[in-house]
Amino acid sequence: MTHRSHHQKTEVTRLHGGAASQTVGSRSWTRRRVLLLNATYEPLSAVTIRRAVVLILRGRADMVHADESGGAFHSAATAVPVPTVIRLRSYVRVRYRAVVPMTRSALMHRDRFRCGYCGEAATTIDHVVPRSRGGAHTWENCVACCASCNHRKADRLLSELGWSLRTRPIAPTGRHWGLIAAVKDIDPAWMQYIDAGAA
Repeated sequence: MTHRSHHQKTEVTRLHGGAASQTVGSRSWTRRRVLLLNATYEPLSAVTIRRAVVLILRGRADMVHADESGGAFHSAATAVPVPTVIRLRSYVRVRYRAVVPMTRSALMHRDRFRCGYCGEAATTIDHVVPRSRGGAHTWENCVACCASCNHRKADRLLSELGWSLRTRPIAPTGRHWGLIAAVKDIDPAWMQYIDAGAA
C-alpha cells in the first residue's frame, strides 16, 4: 500500500458523527451506492459512499444531492453531508457498452414496474414463452409480471390463454441502462439524471 492510499483510507475511516455515524464501519458503508455523474451531468456509475467521500475530499467531485436525513461525516477539519449524487469536476471519456445485461432491476425499470399482461403493479418476471417450452432468458422473451398473472399463466403459451402483451418486449438501448442493470436499489434522487440520459 502506497503512502497516498494509506492516507486516503485513514482519512475516510476517521469520519464519523450525526445520522451517518451508524453507517461508518458497518456493512452498509460498502453496500450503499452514490450516483457518479460526469462533468456534463451524464450518469457514469454507482460508487460506494467511501469512494464518493474520497472524491469530494480530494476536490475531484462536487456534491449534487445529499441524503435527506441530514446526516454528515465529520473530521477535525471538515464535515461532509452523506452524498447520494456527486459530479466530477473534470470530464472523462468512457467507452459505450452497446449490449445491456438483463437484470431484474433493469427489466422492471424497462417495463415501469407494470405487468406486461394486465398493467397492474409487477412483483416478478415472467418468460413469455416458458423456459419449459423452449423460451430463452432474453430481453425479448421476458416481461415484468404481477403475481396473479404469473400464477394463471404458469407454463402455458399466450395463444393457449388468448392473452396478448401490452407492448412488445425489446432490449433497451442507451448508456444509462448499464447503470440501471448494475444497481439493485436506485435512489429516487437519481432518476432525474437517469431519465435525462434516456432522452
